[in-house]
Amino acid sequence: MARRILVAGNWKLHKTVAESVEMATAVMNGCKRNDLDVLVGPTFVALNAVAMAVKDSGVLVAAQNLYWQDQGAYTAEISGPMIKACGATHVIIGHSERRQYFGETEKTVSLRMGAALKHGLIPIFCIGETIEEREAGQTEDVLVSQLAGGMAGLDSGSAAPVIVAYEPVWAIGTGLTATKEQANEAHATIREYLAGRFGSGLAEDCRILYGGSVKPGNAAELMAQEHVDGALVGGASLKAEDFLGIIAAA
Repeated sequence: MARRILVAGNWKLHKTVAESVEMATAVMNGCKRNDLDVLVGPTFVALNAVAMAVKDSGVLVAAQNLYWQDQGAYTAEISGPMIKACGATHVIIGHSERRQYFGETEKTVSLRMGAALKHGLIPIFCIGETIEEREAGQTEDVLVSQLAGGMAGLDSGSAAPVIVAYEPVWAIGTGLTATKEQANEAHATIREYLAGRFGSGLAEDCRILYGGSVKPGNAAELMAQEHVDGALVGGASLKAEDFLGIIAAA
């Protein structure tokens, strides 16, 4: 059975609550397809409002991060139970911006992964190499290291819900995009690792998204690749016309 395409939008630090609801409603009303999954990732403050706006529509909602403790003296953090109570079903973990700006490590990614799975949230687990690592021929080593670190302690049962997002750091917000061949090769590396670690069944079922300057104009060729099962979209997910264009191209 073919893997079901997922087109996900990560809104990052954009949009007020009202703007988020407006955008989510536009996506909900504009998406006429039921042969793929569509997801939006608003900021924490808009999470509940967006989840209520798209309730029962089929549009999925993700938080952009979570803390690994359920409660406690952890000022400004948000937990799995809080995210679930807001109506989200997914959570983005290990995004390169978290790694670059906020000290994210493989250990903290692993802790977040465990917390998400513990509370029935589906992780969208982000990995990817820098331009220096790619030019040094280290792409495969970096991806394998990030996969091993972020999924430490998981077995084939607990890892089954995980969605992996390959986001080459050099293509995020730069206008640069991996070629369809580069994307497919990286995704094949990820699937090969998953097969060796968790078995061929999980590897074949796992959805692997591509992220990095995805636009309506390049979405179709990227998502047509054998190992590319959708897209994690940044900038182009902030305008309904662009995001719906990517969905239409999938």
